[in-house]
Amino acid sequence: MSSKWIKKDDFVVVLTGNDKSKVGKVLVRKGNRIIAQGINMKKKHLKKSQKIQKSQIIEMETPMNISNVALCLEGGEKIKLKVRESKQGKELVYMTKGGSEVVYRSIRK
Repeated sequence: MSSKWIKKDDFVVVLTGNDKSKVGKVLVRKGNRIIAQGINMKKKHLKKSQKIQKSQIIEMETPMNISNVALCLEGGEKIKLKVRESKQGKELVYMTKGGSEVVYRSIRK
């Protein structure tokens, strides 16, 4: 389960729903919900008010469950992550790519 490693600015691919196989960048993560750029778009109707001179319809991203997405590269290729401790004592997250392991990020303690 690599969903716990999803953070802001990571790329994710949608696994289920209307936006299946779309790739987006994570804008916000709170708990087990994320908002990804260009994914799960909903329309909101705004009334005319003092701030807004005309009524309008805006499209906005809405939160979705983190279990419905998987980490991926910018191109949309899914990746799996492993955690190992380096020789210096830091924990590093690795991704497997072409049979070799590449450092994805380090974990702060």
